[in-house]
Amino acid sequence: MLPFERIIILDRESKIPIYRQIAISFINAISQGIIKANTHLPSTRDLAKLLAVHRKTIVAAYEELEAQDWVVSVPRKYVAVSDKIPSLKPKKWSEETNESSYGTLFRLPFKQITPPKTKSTSLLADVIIDDGFPDVRLSPIDDLLKIYRSYTSKKHSIRNATFGSAQGSLKLREVLADYLSETRGLNIEKEHLLITHGAQMSIYLAAQLLLAKGDVVIVGKPNYAKATQVFEQTGATVLEVGVDDCGLIVEELQAICEKQPIKAIYVIPHHHYPTTVTMSIDRRIALLKLSQQYAFTIIEDDYDYDYHYASSPYLPLASSPHQGNIIYIGSFSKLLDPSIRIGFMVAPFNFIEQGVALRKLIDVGVDGYMQNALAELIKMGELKRHIKKAKKCYFSRRDYLDQLLQEHLSTHLTYSLPSGGMAIWLMLNKPGLVEYLVRHPQLSIKRSAIELNAFRFGFASMNEKELEQTVLLLKKVIESYEL
Repeated sequence: MLPFERIIILDRESKIPIYRQIAISFINAISQGIIKANTHLPSTRDLAKLLAVHRKTIVAAYEELEAQDWVVSVPRKYVAVSDKIPSLKPKKWSEETNESSYGTLFRLPFKQITPPKTKSTSLLADVIIDDGFPDVRLSPIDDLLKIYRSYTSKKHSIRNATFGSAQGSLKLREVLADYLSETRGLNIEKEHLLITHGAQMSIYLAAQLLLAKGDVVIVGKPNYAKATQVFEQTGATVLEVGVDDCGLIVEELQAICEKQPIKAIYVIPHHHYPTTVTMSIDRRIALLKLSQQYAFTIIEDDYDYDYHYASSPYLPLASSPHQGNIIYIGSFSKLLDPSIRIGFMVAPFNFIEQGVALRKLIDVGVDGYMQNALAELIKMGELKRHIKKAKKCYFSRRDYLDQLLQEHLSTHLTYSLPSGGMAIWLMLNKPGLVEYLVRHPQLSIKRSAIELNAFRFGFASMNEKELEQTVLLLKKVIESYEL
């Protein structure tokens, strides 16, 4: 039997729950080929005894692995590694280290920046269909603003509001490093974080540092349009790779890599934008292998990590051993309010250092009060409580919208119910219909793809009454097109 007590590394002082540490250790061992496909894992009782933990902890770890398709379970018989996981070459134990994947050096070429020495939404529409916004009515904005106001009246808070402001407030970076470690398995320190004005700024900074004229960057098809525009602005060549129900088609990416060098790939593996699909485990592993083989950077956009309904969210690509070539991007806009422009970038320290230098050229100040207030909200546990409440609510709204669509619009459109996120990607059956909807004066649709005859229906920001009103109006407008 494999020495599982050596494979599973537990840090009992870590903020990451023990069951999740066990799951992460298994995921890493499977990814590295140490534990092969179809291998039977120890029984919950045996492993609990081996690791000196409660049996329920092992049960929770196995449930987590099964939810993410790493293992298959036959009740009362066995738990085994899934045979759908690609076979990977194992590493010797002496090659493994406990160091963070984010070291002090970014290992691939990027631009060096020397810092200086010194469709608008119609308000007249009957219904606004956003592309996946949170419901601000559920958000702890009042608590956030109360903390904000208290900071503006305290001398030490006023002084701390500007401390470390170029990279983001020191307090937020310290709290966020712990939060991302606990919730997303990212082994990082505050030096690996750059606080930005939302994910869009993070994408821009990463693109400017990485890409130059003539470089090739890969995106999904379809893709987040604003990211594509940012990449094109650098002079880089943007190539598209197909996206299906299992996410980015890695075989197409490999075919491109075999023909020409690429500099970077932009991916949204958790819930692809705009189609909402989740990248499968085997494709995630294949993407990481290609990144190492062909030496390209992965820009991972994880804009709505916390909203996954079928199971716990898949851990980000950036949580895997990756030798420092993944730039991880996130935002609080999808958690709290689109108007709260606080995002973050995670990368090796020297890349963050250059990101700070570039940021100084375009943005000389930050809202230190708001960043510190957000840090306090996270530290108090209020953000976790909000996510738990909002996740349950959005899950219910997703299912209610599914019921309404099946009842009223099933003959006019098709869709796959997403496993998470805050929107459903609707594909219309009648050619040209989405263009008609977009131009209709009673509707304001935030995100559509005319060429695909599809649009995103954001359900999270609407309660049940609003969802029903919106679907009935859609039905009326669609039927008018039929006439």
